[in-house]
Amino acid sequence: MDTNEHKLLALLAKGEGVDIEFKACRDQIPKSVYETVCAFLNRHGGTLLLGVLDDGTIQGIVPDALEQVRKDFVTAINNPQKLTPPTYLSMDDAELDGKKLLHIYVPESSQVHRCNGRIYDRNEDGDLDITDHTVQVAQLYQRKQANYSENRIYPWIQPGDLRADLIERCRRYVRINKPRHPWGNMQDIDLIKSAQLYQAHPETGKMGVTLAGVMLLGTDDLILKVCPPHRTDLILRKVNTDRYDDRDLVITNLIDSYDRILDFVKKHLPDPFYLEGTERRSLRDSIFREVASNLLIHREYTSGATTRLIIEYGRVVTDNPSRPHGFGRLDPATTVPFQKNPVIGAFFRQIDRADELGSGMRKMMLYGKIYGDADPELTEGEIFRMVISVPEFGANPAEVPHIVSATQVSGQVTGQVTGQVTGQVTGQVTGQVLNLLKVAKGEQSRKELMETMGLTGRDNFEKLYLRPALDAELIEMTIPDKPNSRLQKYRLTEKGRKMVTGRAT
Repeated sequence: MDTNEHKLLALLAKGEGVDIEFKACRDQIPKSVYETVCAFLNRHGGTLLLGVLDDGTIQGIVPDALEQVRKDFVTAINNPQKLTPPTYLSMDDAELDGKKLLHIYVPESSQVHRCNGRIYDRNEDGDLDITDHTVQVAQLYQRKQANYSENRIYPWIQPGDLRADLIERCRRYVRINKPRHPWGNMQDIDLIKSAQLYQAHPETGKMGVTLAGVMLLGTDDLILKVCPPHRTDLILRKVNTDRYDDRDLVITNLIDSYDRILDFVKKHLPDPFYLEGTERRSLRDSIFREVASNLLIHREYTSGATTRLIIEYGRVVTDNPSRPHGFGRLDPATTVPFQKNPVIGAFFRQIDRADELGSGMRKMMLYGKIYGDADPELTEGEIFRMVISVPEFGANPAEVPHIVSATQVSGQVTGQVTGQVTGQVTGQVTGQVLNLLKVAKGEQSRKELMETMGLTGRDNFEKLYLRPALDAELIEMTIPDKPNSRLQKYRLTEKGRKMVTGRAT
């Protein structure tokens, strides 16, 4: 049984509630589905399972009708006559007991939505039509306005003021990676509306681009006008701990900001060899993809504080201005995730810059422990802080006086030895790897290498010796297509042989 089946069974066992709804669906979607979508958007989000009866019995969707059901759903929720404002939701195929289902996750929206002109809210009993209840409607609008600064509307900014090249980049991405995504064939204005980035002001009725729209797709000048404090400060601080060794001050749209954060991380953090099953996985990229999206999606953009990501020896620290929903250290096992900016988060998920709410944190905690040998620390407050341990393969460069340049620091951080580093520093930085290279004669198995070096701890040998040498291309596998083969052996590369003889370039 795979992970998705486990998740589905857990949802069925939990039963219907404020955030879970089952809908019978054989060959066409019941009209009440859209009322539930509206209620989930207006409340705190939820999960829809199509093809399941109210009591949890798996009915299934007729296989031949599955594709038409999907098309009908996507068309309806993007039709302003059905759902206002229109939206886009991801749908996943599922199967239990040989029967086809559709799994739909509906995030909370920062907008107030209407279905067929009616406003629906959600409670334990189901979907409530509150349209004629003035007080409840007013409270709903007030809650959305108070909770989500991304919802601020600027009537003086229109869709034509946004960057057409960024919109086209997103459209091109979904065309390639999500062929059935409706954004692929939408005009700019329709895509912006679908993403909830162009709305009517609740008091004046004037249409305008939202703060979320400007931050995602705006020019740098527009961003400076609506959000002057916006900046992400990326700092490497290992040698010059009083100032910095490298820095990138990012003041631009969120899509390019995401790429700049990951580029900085890749430049200065190691990516040790790691196998998940039979496939190599980049622990660094898996962790910091989530870190980057978290810094941008969950930021409080009305705050004057600067977002920072600081790479220090053995750890990365991030500080992000936030609108807290609690204070203190978070326990991922019990913490209920809360979207600070649902529209920005939804946009990032459509272009695969973020995972579904909650799953990214679980992934970061899982891989963070493996990557840095310690659980990431998450602390919520006015400033949301993350502390993530990272591997180091040598002495703290701040304590090694011979390292004086940013280029040398970068070489040490990535665990790769260059000719710019002196022999003394090289020995301190990669002493274990050099010891491995010195004993590597011909083709040897892992066991033979460990015996020659007098080592008994397999995990430490892999972490401190073998993986760094493989990543630096100083040794290579004799059977690279089968990393876990019992016949696997290792040998020096040409680069490794030059390193041993002192002729590294």
